[in-house]
Amino acid sequence: MPAHQARTRHWLGVRPIAVPYQYARSRAAGPVVVSQNLNTMPSEAELQAELDKARAEIEALKKPRGQMSLKVSEKGALSVYGLGRFPVTLYREQWEKLLAMADSIRQFIQDNDSTLKKKE
Repeated sequence: MPAHQARTRHWLGVRPIAVPYQYARSRAAGPVVVSQNLNTMPSEAELQAELDKARAEIEALKKPRGQMSLKVSEKGALSVYGLGRFPVTLYREQWEKLLAMADSIRQFIQDNDSTLKKKE
């Protein structure tokens, strides 16, 4: 027997069977829609119920936009969440330097208002 076949043989001497994707995916992803009759496709009502469930899960995961929060990171830095996709994280000294020049930043924004983009 070739070496590559020997590695794929099961400990009982039987090769494992191929399992369809919908049955092999992880349990963390949730249950798979399967019709009661395994020889047919799921009914329209079963598919709609699964779609409604998925939409509800997506809505539950969405955070309210515009809500900002602060957190101390594992390394002891201050992270600001809610400004964008990723948090803005700086150490204390960096925040103090940045806040010390807040007036300069405001003036710079006013001076360059026509060239700066606004995210809506």
